[in-house]
Amino acid sequence: MKLLEEKDKERYKKFLESHERCNFQQSLEWGNVKTNWIKEVILSEDNEGNIRGSLCVWIRKIPIFGNLMYSSRGPVCDLYDEEVISDLVEGANLLAKKYKAFVLRVEPDILKTDEKFREIISKKGFKIKDDSKDFKDEIQPRFVFRLNLKGKTEDEIFAEFHQKTRYNIRLATKKGVVIKEGTKEDLKDFHNIMVETGERDNFIIRSLSYFEKMYDELAPKHMKLLMAYHENEPIAGIIPIMYGNKTWYLYGASSNKHRNLMPNYLLQWTMIKEAIKNGSDMYDFRGVSGVVDESHPQYGLYRFKKGFNAEFTEFIGEIYIPYKPLIYKLYKLAEKTFRSLRTLKKKLLGSK
Repeated sequence: MKLLEEKDKERYKKFLESHERCNFQQSLEWGNVKTNWIKEVILSEDNEGNIRGSLCVWIRKIPIFGNLMYSSRGPVCDLYDEEVISDLVEGANLLAKKYKAFVLRVEPDILKTDEKFREIISKKGFKIKDDSKDFKDEIQPRFVFRLNLKGKTEDEIFAEFHQKTRYNIRLATKKGVVIKEGTKEDLKDFHNIMVETGERDNFIIRSLSYFEKMYDELAPKHMKLLMAYHENEPIAGIIPIMYGNKTWYLYGASSNKHRNLMPNYLLQWTMIKEAIKNGSDMYDFRGVSGVVDESHPQYGLYRFKKGFNAEFTEFIGEIYIPYKPLIYKLYKLAEKTFRSLRTLKKKLLGSK
């Protein structure tokens, strides 16, 4: 076990991009976007010094409570290699001592049904929180839609879409919606539409500078901006991330005008074709609510993503090591109270 040093960075990038469990949120580029966290990467190496596993950990000072350690979508390794898992846990424990952390929280992209992984991490000291159902309950979405692209052609993928989804893609094209790849300058138009989307759907959005930082760190190799236009007017956009063998739909925005032209369907299909062209094995539509009910406010999002014949996927949730159990329990209580107050504030503002 060792911690990543400057001389290891290129080697780590190559390992991450070539691994079947690659995830962009474990990358150094994505870590650079998150400027308010300290980043450390734990490496497990074989006897020849080759990387065989890794865990990218972010550390942040939480007022009153101390340092929190967090890892999104790690580890990257053979999940059932207990020697490697032990190596990574040893590294996490050393980081916890170094930063006097009160907890390590990990949100891996491991299926809830993976009993073997549950057994291994339980032996290594992790506890499992797998009861959340909504976006607000965790940092990363626990429920996503994933579209398997491996070994399939564009025609095969398109034929498997829901009939209504295929109709809407064709409708957007017929009505004159044009998709163009944007530049950093086009982020301003995207952000303006994102503000409009946030006001309509009642969610908090990132600043323009955040998206510009993303572009600086990830484009053009790992990030694209696709914009939809109608009669030269920008009406919608998406930001996908490409890393290793996968593509993720990370952000999307649509104007209140011309929603009947179905630009979002054509945007998704354009990026799916790009993912196929780039050799991605999977297109991740990202989060949906775990409450599959037509009365749920997020059901429309669920139905939209399901229409692309993607698989509804439930992850294990959060696994964590509470280094200071009492402090962590108090922190969780404070976190829950804060989220409840924020939800109440949004409802009050929305009712005005």
